[in-house]
Amino acid sequence: MKAAYYTGNKTIEVADARAQAPGPGEVRIEVAYCGVCGTDLHIYLGHMDQRVAMPQIIGHEVSGTVVEAGPGVTDWQAGGRVVVRPLEPCGDCPACAAGHGHICQNLKFLGIDTPGAMQGAWNVPAHTLHRLPQNVGLDLGAMIEPLAVACHDVRLGAVQPGEYSVVIGGGPIGMLVALVAREAGARVLVSEVDPYRVEFARGLGLEAINPLEQDLAARVEEATDGAGAGIVFEVSGSAAGAAVMTQLPRTRGRIVVVGIHSAPAPVDLFRFFWRELRLLGARVYEPEDFEAAIQLIASEALPIAQLISERYPLAGLGKALAQMEAGGKVMKILIAPGD
Repeated sequence: MKAAYYTGNKTIEVADARAQAPGPGEVRIEVAYCGVCGTDLHIYLGHMDQRVAMPQIIGHEVSGTVVEAGPGVTDWQAGGRVVVRPLEPCGDCPACAAGHGHICQNLKFLGIDTPGAMQGAWNVPAHTLHRLPQNVGLDLGAMIEPLAVACHDVRLGAVQPGEYSVVIGGGPIGMLVALVAREAGARVLVSEVDPYRVEFARGLGLEAINPLEQDLAARVEEATDGAGAGIVFEVSGSAAGAAVMTQLPRTRGRIVVVGIHSAPAPVDLFRFFWRELRLLGARVYEPEDFEAAIQLIASEALPIAQLISERYPLAGLGKALAQMEAGGKVMKILIAPGD
């Protein structure tokens, strides 16, 4: 089989690799599709070199078929169609003891801290697997991991029907947050500075504006008769997003921080005092969010297929990452390692 390795300095090398028999508690899956995400791009750009052991097989947004179950695994048989929840908690830290294994203090993220899915076959812990319904294609199955992120964000934010919601940042995760919030009954506004993404959101039937062209706070005030948004999702990871997020909520409104801010950003704490705002952090997902994402895709309630911009073989991973770095007109690129 082939595998794609990040070797540093914005370099991806595709080379031969040998499939390994699964160890105790593991399952080997034949990888069908693996999505390329923002984390993969950060790895490619060298932003995570202190964490990634090179050469590293990256990728974690995956769908596939069970090939072999390792010793002690009885719940999975060859032929089962699956997706992977790529988290390996330690089980011993205070977060795990409190039932928060998804934010384990010693968490290993498969595809970052361990070899990932950009290879023909991948051995993963059996507890990370979720069954894929027969009516869901394997290509859409690779969208479940990012959709689970959105399900987690919306669930933690406790979005209510009819509530005015603002999503700052219209990348793949922001777009999915907006779709899940709309499915929960919210009125959704997407704020995005990239013209392609603004038009993409509108093509999905979402209200979207470019805050460089239109005052976001004024738009929210107008849409809510001066009350403000019930909930704001900060998904951009930008200083501008952190600055404006406090200007948008109503009294006792909520802000959910989804985007990764690599450096501390100024935040208007006076607005928290003045309007009794609540701030929530949302990181990855829990098993119930994966199940919710699977059910949403199986029900065909969301236009998920429209988010898939390109499908490439494994040799196209470098091209995909370069497209994303250049800000190309893509939303989600899928890699098919077996092609």
